[in-house]
Amino acid sequence: MRLVAHEFMTLDGVMQGPGGAEEDTTGGFRGGGWGATIFDDVVAKTVDGWFGGTTALLFGRTTYDMMADYWSRVTDPDDRVAARLNAAPKHVVSTTMGGSGPMAGDGPWASTTSVVADDVLARIRSLKDEGEGELQVHGSWQLLQTLLAERLLDELRLIVVPAAIGSGKRVFEQASPTGFDVTDARVATNGCVAMTLIPAPFRTAAFEVVDGKERLVEQG
Repeated sequence: MRLVAHEFMTLDGVMQGPGGAEEDTTGGFRGGGWGATIFDDVVAKTVDGWFGGTTALLFGRTTYDMMADYWSRVTDPDDRVAARLNAAPKHVVSTTMGGSGPMAGDGPWASTTSVVADDVLARIRSLKDEGEGELQVHGSWQLLQTLLAERLLDELRLIVVPAAIGSGKRVFEQASPTGFDVTDARVATNGCVAMTLIPAPFRTAAFEVVDGKERLVEQG
């Protein structure tokens, strides 16, 4: 499977708490809800299309708990996002939910969830080798930082919201220089930009003046 991350992001890179004021208040964050007002037709259709490719899901513990509590209560059969989230196999990276393997207990998603507690990177690589389709990551800030650092992502899909918050967990909080090729970009009527990115080499260049003329010089 291809490993694909879906994230909502502000102009200054914040991904924390897009869905509501109390969604994630870690670190005293009080800017939540910035992503809940932007669902015009373009954004809604884009997100719906992304979920249409879901084969399995990979979460960090915090995002898993939040998503399970909310989406397990959405039973509308016409809601593709809820249908995929509730039915798809889920893998949650956590060292506090018991050992690796099928999830114990009676939580709303317990029957479709496996816990990844040991050898996390090896297990993620193994999941990627299990068939076709997409292994999708949503939210999961800490997990995302690891996937970016280890260069395990095959694709990153962003919805960039025209707002700046100034603080909060950022998509590229701990990332080393990374380039991306943009394979798709759509601008919504509200100014949001939906982007599909493929990791690529980080490139640099510089302008210089030679014989009175400006020219661009590739550096790497």
